[in-house]
Parts: sequence; C-alpha cells; structure tokens
Amino acid sequence: MRAIVLGAGVAGLACAVELAERGVAVEVLEREGRLGAGCCSWYAGGMLAPWCERESAEPPVATLGLESLTWWPARYPGTRVRGSLVVAHGRDAGELRQFARRTEHYEWLDAAGIAALEPDLAGRFSQGLYFPQEGHLDPRAALAALAQRVVALGASIRYGADADIARDVVRAAQAAGAAVIDCRGLEARDELPDLRGVKGEMLVVRLTDISLSRPVRVLHPRVPVYIVPRGDGHYMVGATMIESDQPTRITARSLLELLGAAYALHPAFGEAEVVEIGTGVRPAFPDNLPRVGRIGGKIYVNGLYRHGFLLAPALARQAAEQVLAAGPSAEVTHEDSRQRRLA
Repeated sequence: MRAIVLGAGVAGLACAVELAERGVAVEVLEREGRLGAGCCSWYAGGMLAPWCERESAEPPVATLGLESLTWWPARYPGTRVRGSLVVAHGRDAGELRQFARRTEHYEWLDAAGIAALEPDLAGRFSQGLYFPQEGHLDPRAALAALAQRVVALGASIRYGADADIARDVVRAAQAAGAAVIDCRGLEARDELPDLRGVKGEMLVVRLTDISLSRPVRVLHPRVPVYIVPRGDGHYMVGATMIESDQPTRITARSLLELLGAAYALHPAFGEAEVVEIGTGVRPAFPDNLPRVGRIGGKIYVNGLYRHGFLLAPALARQAAEQVLAAGPSAEVTHEDSRQRRLA
C-alpha cells in the first residue's frame, strides 16, 4: 500500500512514521525547502505534559496526550521524562490551588521539596506542584529525528513541493488507489474553513548562572509562562496565545511579559543573553480540540492547537489505523456539523 502525507510538521512526520512502521510506502510532501521555521512546530515548547494541560484543556487532550509519554522516548532518545514543576509566588497562591483542582497526578511540594528538585530555586517559592510522569523534548531535534526515521524506514520526503506539485502528485496517487493524509495546518483552510490561527510568541535565552532540569511553569493571573531547558544553558520561554493568523514579529508587550516572568522565576534571567525571538501560528478549531477524519478521498489531521508534540502520536496512530482499515476512528469525536462531515 502507498500513502502521501502533506506537510512535514510534527503531525505529518508522526503520521509518516506510523504508516512506514506498518509497512506502508510513504512519501511526504513539504512546501518548504527543508525542515525549519516554515512550520509552527519549529517554535513549540516541546512539553509532554498531559496532566498540566488539563488545567485549561478538555479531557480528550490529556487522554490522547498520554500516548506521547511512551511514543516519543521510543523514537527520539533525546526525550526527557523528568516531570514538570508548577510554582507561584505567595501573592498568587490562589492560582496554584486552582491549578491543582483542575489537574491530577501531582505531588504538593514545600520549599524544601522544590529545592531538592531544582536546587537553584531554593528559597524562591514556598510551595509548588510536581507532576513526576511528564516529560519534554527539543522540538527541532525531535523533528529531525522523525525525518531521519522516515527515511530509514524506506519512505521519502520531497522538499520544495509547492501547491501545484502537491496537487499533481495527490491526483496521480489517488488515481492509483493511494491514501492521502493532509497535515497542512492552516493551509488546509481551503477545505476546513472553520480552522483559525492562534499565534504563539517565544524566546530562547542563554545563561549559565543557574541550571534547571525540567520545565517550570510560573503561574500568574494574567501571564502564565513556562520555561523549558534546552541544554547548554539555553532555555525556551513561552508562550503567548493571540487570536491571529498572521505570523508577525513578537510585540513589545509580549516580550516584556515573557522576560518579566522569567525574571520572576529567578533574577539570573535578567542577565541572560537573548538568542532567538520567534512566533508561530498554530491551527485550531473553534473548540480547540483536534480532529482526524475524512473529506472526500483525504484523511485530515488538524487542529492540534498548542498541543502539537503532545497529541501528534495519538492522532498519527488514528490516521494510520484509518488508512489501513479504510474506516473512521471513534476516538476524536465532537458534536458539531463539521466533525460529522469529517467522520
């Protein structure tokens, strides 16, 4: 059997890996000339945090996200399962209690417990939440690892495949009975008009005065921020959520808020070197939940919102199962007319 995957972001590459591992001959078509900033995955946080995300996301996000905790370590050795730490300053203690009420699988920590996990945060916070089973990864290294695995499994990735090339390849493939999996994100609005863009802004800083070994979320009523270690003294600080489909540069307000939150975690961030500032526009449906389903002769995997690396493994599995079983999945269902069309 043969399949064409449109898009080499995390969803497309995960689908390609799942299909190739099942013996399907896969070709990935990517419009950009290489893996890079052309996909929103490039600017992701890379947190595999199903229980933390439950604080603001619907239950399916946590349920589907659990698969990422075993899927990624099996395919990308750089995955780190060291848990997530959530903290808040004394004046924001109510935010921490509210976070706890909305989540599960955590441990309450006092100041000594926080210091035992992250010595450089000793004395900074009096209480926190620790989610020991969660993980994180470097999104760019993980994408490269998936691309390498796709090729190692005998599949191929065609870069620089613009819309005209993709259209011709898809038509020929469908005429020959091949499956087509569309993972184009916002580009798929030509057939999924209820998709919208949600811009996320981030920055990468470098400092060697402190060392963190796991993602740390700093709660604040207005600007909750996460800080993710990337190795060699680099930290990703993110991310805002702005209703926009324009990948414009970061705003001064957002930059100040991200830097301020990092400084609130530890004053050493005030001396950090800013290495990179970036923005990515993530595809989302009105309910912020993902969808896997068929329209015509295509299977669509879309609407991963801000949970790309968390949800991609489960959605890729579902897409592969649909290709091989030639039927819809019942796992991702929503009570609206668009989902009924997809299913």
